[in-house]
Amino acid sequence: MTDTLIINQGEVRRLLPMDKCIGLMRRALEALARGDAVQPLRSATWLPDRSGLLGLMPGFLGQPRVLGVKAVTVFPDNHGTMYESHQGAILLFDVEHGQLLAIIDGTEITAIRTAAVSGVATSLLARKGAGDLALLGSGVQARTHLEAMRLVRDLTRVRVWSRNPDHARRFAERESQRHSTSIEAVSSVEEAVDGAEIICTVTAAHKPVLKGQWIARGAHINAVGACIPSARELDTPAVVRSSVFVDRRESALHEAGDFLIPKAQGALGDDHILAELGEVILGQMQGRTKADEITMFKSLGLATEDLAAAHFVYSSATDRQIGTAIPIGGQRHETS
Repeated sequence: MTDTLIINQGEVRRLLPMDKCIGLMRRALEALARGDAVQPLRSATWLPDRSGLLGLMPGFLGQPRVLGVKAVTVFPDNHGTMYESHQGAILLFDVEHGQLLAIIDGTEITAIRTAAVSGVATSLLARKGAGDLALLGSGVQARTHLEAMRLVRDLTRVRVWSRNPDHARRFAERESQRHSTSIEAVSSVEEAVDGAEIICTVTAAHKPVLKGQWIARGAHINAVGACIPSARELDTPAVVRSSVFVDRRESALHEAGDFLIPKAQGALGDDHILAELGEVILGQMQGRTKADEITMFKSLGLATEDLAAAHFVYSSATDRQIGTAIPIGGQRHETS
């Protein structure tokens, strides 16, 4: 019997550094664009009062060969509590006999790989000298996005806004100390994005917080927080002004409220999505073409991204003898 390895949140954090994860996400997106992955749409089961949901994200990645699923709960009202808004686990299975290899904390993988994908998008789409960063939101994704942005661009200025000014102030103080840099807490979104060259929207908003008229020419936007068709962080003019790139077209056309709401208003069509990131990586499609172009990456998150990160964590944990091995089962029952 093969034991199942349990890898907790703290262990994931130790085993998955952001710089390594950015490289993993680049390769996973490239594999998806090559057709070396199976990526079904995720499914969601809502609580009757719509206060939270359980999402299932299955997938297969060809290199490394890994089969698995992320089961994740999304409870937006957790913001400001001791609990993360996204919690769950990733199950990794052997591709020869279907054995359950590992159960890995999904909260930390989601936090790291989401920002890492935005790091890939920023490296591909933001102007080379872009260094003025605006963070809209002050939670976990703001923290990990700051880390990812620092790795792909030389930041010269960082501003953070939150609906709760105290949260923004505490974020600025904590992260300024962590990174030995100056981070400004500002009182409005307009002030945060004034002249910003990179904007990361990482809020729990259901209605737009970022207006198109506030976005500077040549900016790059990572639109991250909204992940269901009825929610968006950007208003319609912001999306219309932008050249839109996605992790996967099919997912965006079914799940991305930032895109689907303007589409329902007749403001744009499906062809407003220019490319998937993997297509840009492979050179099949162009990224930014002009210095004053506004580029937008609409992030939704994919199972293939989770699997690439989880497989790396599992392999590293096995090599370093980290985690807890439990004989869960899976053997055939003997019959007389």
